[in-house]
Amino acid sequence: MVNNSTQQLDAVFHALSDQTRRGMLVSLSKDDQTVSDLAAPYAMSLAAASKHIKKLEQAGLVTREVIGRTHICRLNAKAMAEAQAWIKQYERFWADRLDDLETELLKAKHKQLAKDET
Repeated sequence: MVNNSTQQLDAVFHALSDQTRRGMLVSLSKDDQTVSDLAAPYAMSLAAASKHIKKLEQAGLVTREVIGRTHICRLNAKAMAEAQAWIKQYERFWADRLDDLETELLKAKHKQLAKDET
């Protein structure tokens, strides 16, 4: 059985998997935007932009406020915290691998220097 936390994490990664949606998040990190504003750089219809925004909303990355006929979108960066925590657990793994690589490169360098001296 998949728990709610896992479903939320899946939704965040799914939303972030699309280049257009990531671009929209970058725009929203600077300021609140209308759907038209978000659609403009991509030369897409408002309907297509709305579908992207809906995915971002489902992931909890964006909130939308409707004022009359205008939809104002806002970034909710807190939703990325769980994804960041999930990624962070691999930080030690990669740090260890890079340390191992550095050790091997230093060994190879010393070996080459010793060879060059002879």
